[in-house]
Amino acid sequence: MSRLQSRFAELKQQNRAALVTFVTAGDPNYDASLAILKGLPAAGADVIELGMPFTDPMADGPAIQLANIRALAAKQNLAKTLQMVREFRAGDQTTPLVLMGYFNPIHHYGVAAFIAEAKESGVDGLIVVDLPPEHNADLCDPAQAGGLDFIRLTTPTTDDKRLPTVLNGSSGFVYYVSVAGVTGAGSATIEHVQEAVTRLRRHTDLPLCIGFGIRTPEHAATIARLADGVVVGSALIDQIANAADDQQAIQGVLSLCQSLAEGVRGARL
Repeated sequence: MSRLQSRFAELKQQNRAALVTFVTAGDPNYDASLAILKGLPAAGADVIELGMPFTDPMADGPAIQLANIRALAAKQNLAKTLQMVREFRAGDQTTPLVLMGYFNPIHHYGVAAFIAEAKESGVDGLIVVDLPPEHNADLCDPAQAGGLDFIRLTTPTTDDKRLPTVLNGSSGFVYYVSVAGVTGAGSATIEHVQEAVTRLRRHTDLPLCIGFGIRTPEHAATIARLADGVVVGSALIDQIANAADDQQAIQGVLSLCQSLAEGVRGARL
């Protein structure tokens, strides 16, 4: 069983959803970012998505775009991101960690080298926003052959005809983007989310995680009643953007993570 399978199976037994947290590697700098990463599990994160900084993050809104700019200005790159995962794994062998980002840096690094090093460093899966199923041969197939889950995004505009294609070859979990837009922009109505979950369940048995626009413990709790996982990114990254120094950034992210975790954990009681 992979770490992701184990974690979702364990949470299913506990009858609760996963809190999935997203932060960008190297934001605001390597050391502070590593401290945040290491602190997330104790603060209540069940699964971690770690963003691979890129110059053109086209699916992301202003908060994550700025996080990418800060990380790149602090000289973060893919090699350092993999090193960060190794350092995280030295103290945590159980929390699933997924790298999220865009294909360009992976292509530049070399697909085979990236897959081998990601697996060796302790990465569990990949979310690559700009690679549709038509390009499975470029990364999805070799990644899965190398022991990494490949997690697909589905959206409000992915219709029933398209869904089987998108879900073909998916593993780990399915990430449902609840709004037709960029990260951090608005949020979907509960009716819309309910409808989407019902529809997706007809197509897959994989855990369903819902993200884009979830910012508060109350909102997280509402989504946690419907889905297998709640993804929060921009709200955590805002804590870094608004911090006066590294210590405040670390405390801000971990404190919000704790509040979100309480919301998720109390959702089905």
